[in-house]
Amino acid sequence: MPTAAFTTVGCKVNQYETQRILESFEEAGFRVVPFDSRADVYVINSCSVTAIAEGKSRYTIRRASRANPDAVIVATGCAAQMAVNKGEALAGAHVVVPNGDKLDTLRYLFRSYPGYERAASLSGTRERFSSPAFQGRTRATLKIQDGCNVFCTYCSIPYTRPYMHSRPFEEILDEAQRLAAMGYREVVLTGVLIGAYGADSGSGGPCFESLVELLAEKSGLERIRISSIEMRQVTFRLMKALAGGVVVPHLHIPLQSGDDHVLRDMNRPYSSSDFQQLCEVLYAVVPDLSLSTDVMVGFPTENAERFSSSVRVCEEVGFLKGHIFRFSPRDGTPAADWGDPVPAADKQSRSESLIGVTTRTGEAHIRRFLGRTLRVLVEGKSMKTGLLGGFTDNYIEVHFAGPSSLVRQTCFVTLSEVRGGVVYGEMAVAES
Repeated sequence: MPTAAFTTVGCKVNQYETQRILESFEEAGFRVVPFDSRADVYVINSCSVTAIAEGKSRYTIRRASRANPDAVIVATGCAAQMAVNKGEALAGAHVVVPNGDKLDTLRYLFRSYPGYERAASLSGTRERFSSPAFQGRTRATLKIQDGCNVFCTYCSIPYTRPYMHSRPFEEILDEAQRLAAMGYREVVLTGVLIGAYGADSGSGGPCFESLVELLAEKSGLERIRISSIEMRQVTFRLMKALAGGVVVPHLHIPLQSGDDHVLRDMNRPYSSSDFQQLCEVLYAVVPDLSLSTDVMVGFPTENAERFSSSVRVCEEVGFLKGHIFRFSPRDGTPAADWGDPVPAADKQSRSESLIGVTTRTGEAHIRRFLGRTLRVLVEGKSMKTGLLGGFTDNYIEVHFAGPSSLVRQTCFVTLSEVRGGVVYGEMAVAES
C-alpha cells in the first residue's frame, strides 16, 4: 500500500481542501501517514497571502524532499498558483497542481506517475471520511464558496483564486448532516469571500443568509460558526440568525486599518466610521456577541498618525481577539509598485502595540461574562493548566475541572476568573 502525507499552510479554506484531497487518496488505496513520517508522496497545500506564508510554503516543500529524496512532492495552493502565474518552477516540487484543479490532485499525480495508480489499485479502497485526521476533532470545517473579486491593492488572492464559485446548497446540507451524524457538535462555515455565496456563482439556490438559516434548521448540528466575513456582507438578517441559538454569536470581521486614507489606498469599500457603526449595531442586536478581526500594519501609505487611527478603532470596538500582520509586497498587486517604505522596526513596534491593545480589549470583553454560565464545547485536556479546555459559543476559551468523558461534548460552565491570561470556570447546570 503506497503512503501519502499531507500538510497545510494557510487558511481554513486550505485546511478543508487538504482534507478533501486526503480523502481522495484514501479512497484510491493510499495509507495516510503523518507529515513528519517517511512517505511515498507528500502533498503540500500552500499559501502566498504574505511573504512569510509563501516562504514557509517553499520551506515545507524542501523539507519534504529532504525527508525522503525518493518521494514525489506535490504542491498546490496559492503559492503554487503564484508560481504558475509567473511561469516559475517551484523548487523541490515534482508535480504542481493549479488552485482551480486542487481537488483533482490525485489525477495530476497519476498522470505524471502512473505507477502509483497501479500500486494504489492493488491495495483496495477505504471508506470515505475514515482518515485518522478526521477523527477526534470537536469541530469540522465546511467550505461553501471559493474565489474573490474584491481586489484589495495588497492582496494576491484574487489572482490565485479568481473564479467565483458557490457549492450547491443541497451538497452543503448533505455534508453538514453527515458531519452531525459522525458526532461533530460544531461546523465552521468557510470560504474565500463567504458572504458572496449565492445563485449568481453557482449555488443553484439560496443566498448566504438563507443557507445559514437552512443549516441551522436542518443540519442537526448544535453549533454553526461563520468564519471571516467582510463587513459589507453582514446584514441585519444575518444578525438575527446569530441571535437564534444554533448560529453562534461570534464574527471575525477584517478591519485591516482604522484610517480612512489607508483604507482608500487599500481599496477597502468602507470607512472607519462605517466599521464602527456596524459593530455598534451588532452589539445591540446580538446578545453576548464577540468580535475578532484582522489588522495590517506597515502598509506603504501608513505613517505614525494613521497607525494611531487603527489603535483608536481597536480600542473603541473592543475586540475579543485580533490577528495583527505586517505588510509584505505581493507580486502583481498594485501595492507592490509602491515599494515597502515602512521600516521593519516600525512594523515590529506597531505590531506589538496593536497586539497589546487587542489583548487588553479581549480581557475587558471577557470580564463582562465573569459570573455568567455559558455553553462550552470541550476540546480536551489543556497541557498548560491540566484542566479541560473548550470554547464558549462566543469564542471565549475557558478551563475547568471535569471528567474526560466530556471531551467532544457540550456542557455548561460558569466563568469565574481571569488569571495569567487564562479564563477559569466551574461546571454548572444550564442557565434557565
